[in-house]
Amino acid sequence: MTKLKEQTIQYIKATDATTHYYELAPTKARATRAVPKWESSTVPQLANITDQQIQVRDGAFINIRIYKPSLDEKLPIVVYYHGGGWVFGDLQSADAGCQLLAAKAQAIVISVDYRLAPEYKFPTPLHDAYDALLWAAGHANELGGDPTNISVAGDSAGGNLATVVTILAQQQNGPKLHAQALIYPVTNLDFTTSSYDTYGQHYGLDKTGMEWFSQHYADKEEHFNPLISPLQTTDLHGLPKTLIIAAEADVLFDEGIAYANRLKEQDVFTSHITLNGLVHSYFSKMDYFETATIETVDLIADFIK
Repeated sequence: MTKLKEQTIQYIKATDATTHYYELAPTKARATRAVPKWESSTVPQLANITDQQIQVRDGAFINIRIYKPSLDEKLPIVVYYHGGGWVFGDLQSADAGCQLLAAKAQAIVISVDYRLAPEYKFPTPLHDAYDALLWAAGHANELGGDPTNISVAGDSAGGNLATVVTILAQQQNGPKLHAQALIYPVTNLDFTTSSYDTYGQHYGLDKTGMEWFSQHYADKEEHFNPLISPLQTTDLHGLPKTLIIAAEADVLFDEGIAYANRLKEQDVFTSHITLNGLVHSYFSKMDYFETATIETVDLIADFIK
């Protein structure tokens, strides 16, 4: 039996007391998911945080935020993709986690504000994500980063984008990645696993909510496309070392385990860690889960060093 942490219980009570986002239109739902600025004694002191725009393949410009822990040369680089079911999220929603990651990993962190569904359905968010990786690799030296030490990371839908970007980089002879760190990633748009049955209601991410996100991101007949559901990828040999961090009480728990096992079967060094008593979406919700977010960042920083 899952024993939820007290802050998890309080978070569930708060979310259950409001209108569910999947009962709203995406534009209205986004307004309910705004993340306040993180203010705490644990906010790290970084050398520099800057916003800029980069151009992607269709000529559009997307926003990125660059976090530098110091102005030293040849720092590792981490390209980070925020969560939000491909429908929510922005630079602000990932800001706390990215600040911590830059400080604890002593790495340049590049947070990517990829375009969102349903206005921009698959493959646009994925193309933005991959193009941002190419930009990071191409500008590593001028950023003060090490082009031979680039990792990707992300949470939830961002974890999905991170691992698909990793697969694309290998398939398309793109940047050679050092590691991928995935926080409760979406790996398979199949809503029939045991964790969906157990945690499909009142645990932060409802089954109905995940179906709502998925239908906005891609048409149903595309759901098992390996570029949407990476668990369907046949060949994973040669991918970089992988860390998967799971929330215990999460509908996505089983597919995270399945992806970790598939990677191990294909000789990819993989570590799967479960954080007990937590639910999906905990990462970067600092008003409830500051301690858990810090613990998660510590795990990622240790893994990618």
